[in-house]
Amino acid sequence: MNEKVPVIPRSALSALAAALLLAIVHQYLFYGHMPGVSYPVFVVLFYGFMLYYAKEQLRPLKWFDYVWLAAIFLLAITFMLFSSWFFYGLNLLALPVLILLHMTYLLSYRRPSWSGIQLIGAALEHFFAQGPRHWPTVFTTIRKSGGDGLKSEHKQVYLKVLAGLLLSCPLLLIVVSLLSSADGVFNELLNKFPDLLERISFGEGFGRTLWSVLLGIGLFSYLMGFIAYKRTERQVIVPKEGEPQLEPFEFSVDPVIATTVLTAVNAVYVLFVSVQFSYLFGAWEGALPQGSTYADYARSGFFELIMVTSINFGLLLLSLLALPRAKARLLSVIRILLYILVLCSVVMLYSAFSRLTLYEEAYGYTEIRFLVHAFMIFLGLLLILAAVRITKTDFPLIKWYVALGLLSYVFMNYIGMDRIIASQNIARYEAAGDIDKYYLTGLSWETVPLLISFSKENDDLLKQELSEKWTNQRGEAQQEWPSFNISRHRGQQALQDYIHSLK
Repeated sequence: MNEKVPVIPRSALSALAAALLLAIVHQYLFYGHMPGVSYPVFVVLFYGFMLYYAKEQLRPLKWFDYVWLAAIFLLAITFMLFSSWFFYGLNLLALPVLILLHMTYLLSYRRPSWSGIQLIGAALEHFFAQGPRHWPTVFTTIRKSGGDGLKSEHKQVYLKVLAGLLLSCPLLLIVVSLLSSADGVFNELLNKFPDLLERISFGEGFGRTLWSVLLGIGLFSYLMGFIAYKRTERQVIVPKEGEPQLEPFEFSVDPVIATTVLTAVNAVYVLFVSVQFSYLFGAWEGALPQGSTYADYARSGFFELIMVTSINFGLLLLSLLALPRAKARLLSVIRILLYILVLCSVVMLYSAFSRLTLYEEAYGYTEIRFLVHAFMIFLGLLLILAAVRITKTDFPLIKWYVALGLLSYVFMNYIGMDRIIASQNIARYEAAGDIDKYYLTGLSWETVPLLISFSKENDDLLKQELSEKWTNQRGEAQQEWPSFNISRHRGQQALQDYIHSLK
């Protein structure tokens, strides 16, 4: 093994101070607060911290790097713009992963491709191996800062004063908190200071300090994992004369086997589509199969979608691996069979889509049904890209899948799912006179202005439900600025005006 010994840069002390400062900002923004405007603020500060101190490791930027960065920022500001709990929870999980992968792609010594599995491995290495390796570097950096690294006596004094101030801050925080709790006069004196001091308790002060210290060490270690990495290179073992040489493993599919499987499967799919074509789309005119209800029709369409995703799509991707090994005549046969597979998949996908649409018209629109619709459209786009790959063998399918997945996820965050659901249910009420009041008022805050307008136009139809929503939200704590959310603010303001107008 050839190992590169990590070299601690001269800017390590400055980076440590910046990491601790960033951690203090983080605890101020998120300690006891729900993410809101605080999330995009911290994302900008985090990127500034990482890219400034690791700028020498930054790889040349390409178009997708900017697309990725824009997607991360757009997802970050959704915490400030929207209030859908589904995407709120999903983004809490997805955004850190996207940021860590993006940071690894930009700064990792491995220089992984953004569309390969190597990127995940490199991100895991930096997060679980390279970063924790530099936990002791924190204390090494502090020790060296007061030793031979600084020859100037004045600089040593300044550093010692700074160290004393840093050590005294948490101690003073705890002492002042205890004294203010023990003496009422002293507490009244502290009331003249900003509200932050008056709300500090012993437990909160200790929690904030511990949060800042641990996160600061973590941020510094993560940064140093990119700057002073420990690189291990595998040695290439050259076999001796007479020893068999092992060829590198490369996964592929035999073209004859692929042709046989595709022929058998396509025969079933063509027969399936031909036999059922009379009622696959006939439900639009009410021509359901005998004995079927709307619910049965929609469920069968959903199972078709599962079949498309688990069988057709997987078979299509596997069969593409057979194209490079196929000879001219067999290559043409495989391509024709793949196009038939794609066509049958699209037909069944459209059938499932139409069935679910009928089900919604009969029973109403919900978030789950909306997401299933969106997934069907996404799967259709994946099939189209795979169809392009059938003829164009140099088409970067995986890269397009990654780009499409990222952009589609951002689009779903901004499309206004709850507002569309509310609008569709209102239109259904106007056509059929049926509506689920409690489900509508249980949607996110961005639907409230629309529901208030609908209620006013229909003799305060949602008066009771909106009043209950107003009563429930009044018991919640007021939003502080780190948790500020535009959708929630507008919804609460509109609801307050509506309730007051009823009195």
